[in-house]
Amino acid sequence: MPTTEHSFACACCQGQHDGPPRSYGSPAPVSWKPRYARRKDSGLTADQCVIKDLEFYVHGLIEIPVRDGGEPFSWGVWVSLSETNFARMHELWEDPAREQEPAYFGWLTTELPVYPQSTLLLKTHVRTRAVGMRPLIELEPTDHPLAVEQREGITEDRVREFAQLLLRG
Repeated sequence: MPTTEHSFACACCQGQHDGPPRSYGSPAPVSWKPRYARRKDSGLTADQCVIKDLEFYVHGLIEIPVRDGGEPFSWGVWVSLSETNFARMHELWEDPAREQEPAYFGWLTTELPVYPQSTLLLKTHVRTRAVGMRPLIELEPTDHPLAVEQREGITEDRVREFAQLLLRG
């Protein structure tokens, strides 16, 4: 069923849900090219990405509180990590103790077109959560609108604005 003003068809479960979507995501980091899939030194899964054994990325969520609503809004984004931090995160991927790891530093590598300023290369902290949950991406506190929204939250009207911008072009 198509998206309407008051409901949407979920890409994950194929079900129809009330209200605008509470999450949008990117399938790959901005630097990923389809031709890399043919390389032995590159790979892309739903959770991790390696390009030419030189660039390392993890897929996580920037969660934004919705002040006048229930569950938070989230952006599914990609963050670059150092080779050392990526290897450590990969090593602990299925380990319940991963939640005890300190945050990893990373750079945001997803462009979110709803913001007037580029979101590429914003500084982040990547916090691992329970096995099966995507890492939580926390932006460094700057005056970038995305960082401000993560700190201060947004309204249901802003969630609807995202839907209008992203679903209707």
